[in-house]
Amino acid sequence: MQLYSFFNSSTSYRVRIALALKGLPYDYLPVNIRTGQHREAEYVEGINPSASVPALVDGDFQLSQSLAIMDYLDARHPEPRLIPQAAEQRARVLELVSLIACDIHPVNNLRVLRYLQDELKVTPAQKDAWYRHWVDDGMAGVERLLTRYGRGPWCFGNTPTLADVTLVPQIANALRTGCDLSPFTRAMAVYEHAIAHPAFAAAAPARQPDYTA
Repeated sequence: MQLYSFFNSSTSYRVRIALALKGLPYDYLPVNIRTGQHREAEYVEGINPSASVPALVDGDFQLSQSLAIMDYLDARHPEPRLIPQAAEQRARVLELVSLIACDIHPVNNLRVLRYLQDELKVTPAQKDAWYRHWVDDGMAGVERLLTRYGRGPWCFGNTPTLADVTLVPQIANALRTGCDLSPFTRAMAVYEHAIAHPAFAAAAPARQPDYTA
């Protein structure tokens, strides 16, 4: 398998964690989204029509979008399973995943922040306020879900699921940008537990071959 990835992309980070948890080897192919490499014609036409990262190539099969990739990996390599099979457990995991992947991440990713800065001409302070607002709003929802339904050292039990795989990169990005996450004690406890796990540690941005400080 080949993974087209950018070290600081939270969606790429998710897939790297999933691959590491499943013990699946892959070739890491860096795509620099800061310089616009993800929008180059060769990449868009040949690898990823959505002009984004990550993208997975598995033989003749190509797939973009992190959640689709991780669902594919779960179907092809079900152990350890990241999306539970039992209906209620599956729904609970996907509820938290959706909150992060649909409500927090899209409004704070690089292309949105650049549009705010370059097209709408917001100030750096306004851009930072935008980022912090949506992190605070979304993480409050995450915290409520984990407080009500969470159990064990992971989000929902004694083993990692797609919820943890999605939560850790979101928190990592929020910490990197200076957000105060101290109110979200349950979420941060999961994060601290997760980053000590070898698979999560191996997938961290600083461990990737294209990492730059």
